[in-house]
Amino acid sequence: MLTRFAVAPSGFKESLSAQAAAEAIAAGVRRVVPDAEIDLIPLVDGGEGTAEALAAASGGRLVRLAATGPTGRPVATHFAMLDKYTAVVEMAAVAGLSLVPRDLRDPAATTTYGVGELIRAALDEGAREILVGCGDSGTSDGGAGALQALGARLLAADGTELPYGGRELLRLDRIDTSGLDPRLGRTNIRVACNPFNVLCGERGVARVFGPQKGATPEQVEQLSAALEHWADVLTRDLDVRADLYGGPGTGASGGLGAGLAALGALLLPRFEVLLDHLDLDARLARADLVLTAEGALDHQTPRGKVPAEVARRAKRYGRPVLALAGTIGEGAHQVRSAGVDAYSSILPAPVSLTEALGRGGEFLTDATERALRMVLIGTRIPERQPVGALPGSGTQRPSSVR
Repeated sequence: MLTRFAVAPSGFKESLSAQAAAEAIAAGVRRVVPDAEIDLIPLVDGGEGTAEALAAASGGRLVRLAATGPTGRPVATHFAMLDKYTAVVEMAAVAGLSLVPRDLRDPAATTTYGVGELIRAALDEGAREILVGCGDSGTSDGGAGALQALGARLLAADGTELPYGGRELLRLDRIDTSGLDPRLGRTNIRVACNPFNVLCGERGVARVFGPQKGATPEQVEQLSAALEHWADVLTRDLDVRADLYGGPGTGASGGLGAGLAALGALLLPRFEVLLDHLDLDARLARADLVLTAEGALDHQTPRGKVPAEVARRAKRYGRPVLALAGTIGEGAHQVRSAGVDAYSSILPAPVSLTEALGRGGEFLTDATERALRMVLIGTRIPERQPVGALPGSGTQRPSSVR
């Protein structure tokens, strides 16, 4: 009988935080196994909820402030101080897609300026180590806005400073770094990112994620060219030795990874950085069944998404893994190679996007109940005996002679 469950989902973008998703799954488990031992492990991948989750896990605190949002307007935001000298800046909290109204979704115009403001505020707070979480971005400016907020001047050929937006990088002539905050040189900045995301090329961030952020096909090509030019000028003017074009993680959060790498930040696989705070492996090992979830399960899931990472770790201990998702997309079957044993959509019927987002918690709870009842039926099905075997004897029943 299954009694111990590890519930380790990510959030559902624009619908459920990782914590809310974990609680919804737990509610579905309790409908089927009322006395279940449930270990809630809401997971963050650098996107929405990262700062809050790590502050809670470490006994840290949130620092709340206003900063420049992705459309250039002020937004209420925050960063975390895990201890006296370690800060977590969550880019989604100030430049995330959820902060871009649907009628303003133009990744050629949005900015990461607020990310730089949060980094500066963390420095003001005394941070000497800054972890930048990348994910759920609504931008594609290569981190240009963040560098501007930190004191870099991005200049056109006529000497004027460029306004916000990735499209403006096509006009970039040179970068004046004389005004960069000097504290950056004394600060260790680590960027938790998906190493599969790169800045340029056919798998570049503008082509892979631009359409999800509202880019038209023409804008995708415009942004691709702009980000390649951005990498050219960054490499030249900041004397960068790293590969900003196709290096692992350079495309994180619309290219924020490349911009911060040009300042000397380390781009690290996000789960190596984030999950150490949660003792995840030991908690998965104690479970009879692992349940994970994300908004969309598709061919990108094995490329650094939460369900694949959970499954990979759970398989070290032989634990079965069930994944639930808002939608099942093309290539979802590839998650089996990552260690997911079974997966299912949470939608009970075709619904509008607005309804799916608004009722995400309800759908997730109901889907968990349905899936778990199916799992438990499987645990009660007896192993079939050969035709003609005597029950419990392991011998064949003699055939009749006529």
